[in-house]
Amino acid sequence: QVQLVESGGGLVQPGGSLRLSCVVASGSILNMYPMGWYRQTPGEQRDLVALVDIRGSTNYAESVKGRFTISRDNAKNTVYLQMNSLKPEDTAVYYCHQVGTGNWGQGTRVTVSS
Repeated sequence: QVQLVESGGGLVQPGGSLRLSCVVASGSILNMYPMGWYRQTPGEQRDLVALVDIRGSTNYAESVKGRFTISRDNAKNTVYLQMNSLKPEDTAVYYCHQVGTGNWGQGTRVTVSS
């Protein structure tokens, strides 16, 4: 069983920054699959925020382009989401996902509020 363990969420003021981390543990090598960050608010579907493929190419949702950066450190088996210029509408539970598998993290809550 592959475990994805997220951390780094919290409460931040509008305009602030957070960095989310996702460690891929328990027997899976990070660079075997694309990795994605998704987010979900109550009553809504889980939406893709950012994606990094095995070659390091990235894609972003339009709403976060220029503000969020996804990266991966294969040596540490970790994928990151650097979030800058945060807005209240970024408030959600953020999930890490190993694309092409059924492996998801438990989610980390991000709240952007003054």
